[in-house]
Amino acid sequence: MPPSSASTSAAEAKPQGAGGVQSLERAFDLLERMADAGGEVGLSELSSSSGLPLPTIHRLMRTLVACGYVRQQPNRRYALGPRLIRLGESASRLLGTWARPYLARLVEETGETANMALLDGDEIVYVAQVPSRHAVRMFTEVGRRVLPHSTGVGKALLANHPPEEVRALLGRTGMPAATEKTITDPDGFLEALADVRRLGYAVDDNEQEIGVRCLAVPVPNSPTSAAISISGPTGRVTEAATDKIVPVLQEVAAQLSVALASQSPA
Repeated sequence: MPPSSASTSAAEAKPQGAGGVQSLERAFDLLERMADAGGEVGLSELSSSSGLPLPTIHRLMRTLVACGYVRQQPNRRYALGPRLIRLGESASRLLGTWARPYLARLVEETGETANMALLDGDEIVYVAQVPSRHAVRMFTEVGRRVLPHSTGVGKALLANHPPEEVRALLGRTGMPAATEKTITDPDGFLEALADVRRLGYAVDDNEQEIGVRCLAVPVPNSPTSAAISISGPTGRVTEAATDKIVPVLQEVAAQLSVALASQSPA
């Protein structure tokens, strides 16, 4: 590690809580705040959101820049750095591996393709899939990235975010129409999120691809924002089928939540 990483003061390195190190906790908190803000922020924004003084943030950011986890832009704002990509890809693969047995149960009980997706910055990334056994089935490549507004998993992941955060995300990404049924205005999308909260699940009804219907639920208390879904032809994933599929999705999401918690340090 570069010598600058050793420059953190002894006071910042004082253990906190259950063996945590304050400087590490602060650094990870800043990285997560940067991700929540879309990946690029200024020091004053970080200071306002975190409550930390500017000199402390500047010192931590210098260390993160030296390590490659953050980079400074020409406009002097800070952006998430390329070294995080390798960590994120490895973590996503591992998370997908843990999820596959639960997705396999979804396929067994619903007959449709099951997916797991994460909210990564402003995008949805698919990290695991178990395909349906039907000859006609849906296929989404693991690693594929899509915008949240046209997907069931995107709605499930954003349903409990504050409206102002959702509007900011939509402003950064835009709301291009994937099909004629895609929601393309923020107010309509926020209404759809209210439906998710009311019903307990999200629906993509021909919004990402014509002829495809998707049902999704969030994984509660996941260490990172995650959702699972099933997708299939509209002729099979009907309103009647929804009543049978959603309870299975919710049960499997709860089981996966427990499994992910058991993988985390106590």
